[in-house]
Amino acid sequence: QVELVESGGGLVQAGGSLILSCAPSGRTFSRYWMGWFRQAPGKEREFLAAVRWSSGTTSYADSVKGRFTISRDNAKNTVYLQMNSLKPEDTAVYYCAARFFMEEKYKYWGQGTQVTVSS
Repeated sequence: QVELVESGGGLVQAGGSLILSCAPSGRTFSRYWMGWFRQAPGKEREFLAAVRWSSGTTSYADSVKGRFTISRDNAKNTVYLQMNSLKPEDTAVYYCAARFFMEEKYKYWGQGTQVTVSS
C-alpha cells in the first residue's frame, strides 16, 4: 500500500522558515516526480514545486520561485520543501504527491500538513 506521510507543518511568524518532509513508502519511486501542493481555505489546490527522484531535476511555480526549495534525500527516502520568507498568504494545507514520470496526473497523495503564518 502506497503512503505519503508529510510532517513539519506548524505555526510560524511572517518572515520565518519551515521545512516540510514527505516520506513515501509502499513502492519504489525512482521513476516518479514528487511534488508539493497547497490548498488554502476557499481556494483551489496550487502546485508549488516538483523534483524527479532519479535525477534531482526540479520545477517551481513562479509564485514560490526563489523562496521555496524542493529536494530529495535518497538515503533517507525523503522529499523536503524548504520554505523561507513566509507570508500570511502562504497559510494553507500542504500536500505531498507523486506521479509516474510518463504521466501527467499525480496519482498518490499524502494527508496534508497545516502551515499557518501569522502576521
